[in-house]
Amino acid sequence: MLIGPIKRPAWRDLKPDAEGARILMRLGRAVFSGDDGLLASVVRVLEEKGFAVRGAHEFLHDELGPRGALGRIEPDEQAHRDMERAARVLRVMAPLDIGQGCVVQNGLVLAVEALEGTDGMLQRCRALKQEGVGGILLKMPKTGQELRADMPALGAETVRRAAEAGLRGIAFAAGGTLLMNKQECVKEADRLGLFLYGYAPRVS
Repeated sequence: MLIGPIKRPAWRDLKPDAEGARILMRLGRAVFSGDDGLLASVVRVLEEKGFAVRGAHEFLHDELGPRGALGRIEPDEQAHRDMERAARVLRVMAPLDIGQGCVVQNGLVLAVEALEGTDGMLQRCRALKQEGVGGILLKMPKTGQELRADMPALGAETVRRAAEAGLRGIAFAAGGTLLMNKQECVKEADRLGLFLYGYAPRVS
């Protein structure tokens, strides 16, 4: 089972042994792709070695974020429109294997997640906030993502970083996001005045 963050090493710093060199050769061009492309290739190599790879979400059932508001604050109509906008952006980005997060404020895309991760993106957003009500963060998996290796996740620290960035809420793909210590996430969201919302696309 694969769980937790991974920091990409600088490839020039790697000093693989013979087996490591063979694995790098099996990964091929995937070592230069996005996180999902690389991790999907790692899963493939592990399976070729006889391992059965299981996703963390197969065991952490209670940590999967459900649909709807989790705390005492409900997103308003503008927040829902911003969620839909962020979801469209992430769906367009998915084939490029860039990131799992997008911040939108009143229809304006403030930031998309790249190699710096969610916390780094939220740090950038602190200087990008526009006048008026704060924006929203949406976390959702890429289309066709290898969820056994890289399911979106967020925790109480993400909630605190979102508040520092001036956001008014966090949305996440319902049933497709791990909430680390869900009760603490909800408690922090309520304390800081943010909504925490399990997003599912609206049916038109």
